[in-house]
Amino acid sequence: MNKIYLDHNATTPVDPYVLKKMLPYYQDIFGNASSSHAFGQEAMKGIDFAREQLTKLFDCKFKEIIFSSGATESNNLVLRGLLMSFRYAKKDNWNKKFHIITSAIEHPAILEPCKELEKEGLAEITIVGINNKGLVEVEEIKKAIKDNTILVSIMYVNNEIGTIQPIKEIGEMIEKINSERAKKNPKLNAFDKIYFHTDAAQATHYCNMKVQNLHVDMVTISGHKIYGPKGIGATYIKEGTPIRPVTFGGHQEYNIRPGTYNVAQIVGLGAAIELINDTKENSKINKKIGILRDKLAKELQKKISDTIINGEMNNRVPANLNISFKNAEGESMMLMLDMEGIAVSTGSACASGSLAPSYVLLALGLSPEICHASLRFSLGKFTTEKEIDYVIKVLPSIIAKLRKMSPLNK
Repeated sequence: MNKIYLDHNATTPVDPYVLKKMLPYYQDIFGNASSSHAFGQEAMKGIDFAREQLTKLFDCKFKEIIFSSGATESNNLVLRGLLMSFRYAKKDNWNKKFHIITSAIEHPAILEPCKELEKEGLAEITIVGINNKGLVEVEEIKKAIKDNTILVSIMYVNNEIGTIQPIKEIGEMIEKINSERAKKNPKLNAFDKIYFHTDAAQATHYCNMKVQNLHVDMVTISGHKIYGPKGIGATYIKEGTPIRPVTFGGHQEYNIRPGTYNVAQIVGLGAAIELINDTKENSKINKKIGILRDKLAKELQKKISDTIINGEMNNRVPANLNISFKNAEGESMMLMLDMEGIAVSTGSACASGSLAPSYVLLALGLSPEICHASLRFSLGKFTTEKEIDYVIKVLPSIIAKLRKMSPLNK
């Protein structure tokens, strides 16, 4: 039986081109990139090439890119690194509680560090909700801003429902507030600003990542969401943004993120970004993915009654379809599809094993019953029409069987 993988939001396979670029760095070009000899400098060339690809993606400066082990580490660096920088800025800041704003649908890699900072008494956290389309509203963030607000962190694309958040509009609003403050007090410094961060792990392959366009100070991305390897990510940090390291022990990454360079993984991330930077080819791939996703949505709605598409369909990345089938339990649907060789998800991979309904779908205003009846299909660049046709063929009978068994139908 052929296996069909429709869980690309959880992780993507490594592109053959990416793997080819990585392989020499495991044996032939094995030097420590921090070493001054030829072996080390040959390894450093691979890192420099990867950093160059990221500067093209973000349209930023070379030294504004910091490599990490992934988006989770990058997010922690942004949250804690900025906060600690503010605390160390002045003696009396040590006793201050600084304010961070985020949203109810962020990835746990943002929400959990925020909870921890609050628990430690270091920060005050405000979590803004979303509207019934799955979008954060700019006005809600504006209302939440206080005198002690230092950071707004809003994800670019939601990992469960694929909705694209109004990052540019939020960034422009924050810039305007910072500009108004500066007009009133020309002596304001870096610690009188509000900074803006976006977790763009799910957006990198599909959305405009130019930082000037987005009006952001920090962006985090992850390699394994874009056909690169796992265990590698990067943070864009705008020059002048005050960030302290959160780990110590080396001078790497401009003294912000110490540790021996994971050269092969960095090269893999660079190669994955290189493919995205080929905008013509990447647009073609994303268009194909969108056509297949739309076919899946249309046919499932046609063949299966009582279905609900979760989140705004016109404002989401082309790979994502989150759909609820009333009176059919999501975990059972997922397992029965798995038995047919089809891999899908009932939500975020980071929440797998939890019996609680998806907090993202609850934030949309859906009932726990509808949340539990949801599936997330996330397509990729290697997904074929034949695979989509097979899903359309087998899923209706699975839903019918589960609905027949459901106590809600008795």
